[in-house]
Amino acid sequence: MSYSELLSPIKSFLKCDTPDKWIEQAKKPENLPVILRDHLACELKAGQTALFLIRKYAVDKESGKALIEWLEPYEDFLYRKQGDLHSLAKKNNLSKSIQPKKNSPYGKDLIDKMVLLIKEELHHFYQVLEIMVERDIPFDGITAGRYAKGMMKNVKTHEPDALIDKLIIGAYIEARSCERFAKLAPHLDDELCKFYVSLLRSEARHYQDYLALAQKIAGKDITERITFFGQIEAELISTPDTDFKFHSGVPLIV
Repeated sequence: MSYSELLSPIKSFLKCDTPDKWIEQAKKPENLPVILRDHLACELKAGQTALFLIRKYAVDKESGKALIEWLEPYEDFLYRKQGDLHSLAKKNNLSKSIQPKKNSPYGKDLIDKMVLLIKEELHHFYQVLEIMVERDIPFDGITAGRYAKGMMKNVKTHEPDALIDKLIIGAYIEARSCERFAKLAPHLDDELCKFYVSLLRSEARHYQDYLALAQKIAGKDITERITFFGQIEAELISTPDTDFKFHSGVPLIV
């Protein structure tokens, strides 16, 4: 499958393209440290989100503990400045098999897709960190942007609708990441261009997995809800944003 074929359903899914003004800022060499730091944080956040979904909806307490231990070294590095590239090199594995809760109609499917997603996101985290170390770009913290929060505040409060909404939001975040990697890659040096292109297939599959899970769990047509979040996501991407990040809107450069 060509990359244009890979990106075609994503472009149809998203309600707007990344604005040119965001690309103009993102491709500037002086903004590369911001992009990489935020990308690093986004990879961990994606893993944490998948972990939360598994723990809340799909696994027993013991399995939940194993999942927490899996992400701990990465969280230690990002939030507590403990560890380094060398210490993270062999940390991307689960300590034990994950068991679904009894009588969970979708537990196994949720576990299978989300565990694979976590493994890939943590691998990407390591790859981004490797690039940062090579370029002597330290991780000195990054604040959360408005993007994910802007969608999450619209999640319904009752189940299973809350889970379905979270899965739809996950699909939009992964789809947007894929679209931005593809848009930004041609403007970067060869190493970063190849790296971002290499991420497209997994990001595209993550978006599809989130959407398929949402549809399966709903057991009914969720087009209206997908459109609802698509409009919110597009507004966050296409409106002025004072905070420049990987998923930010149109940069307001003062």
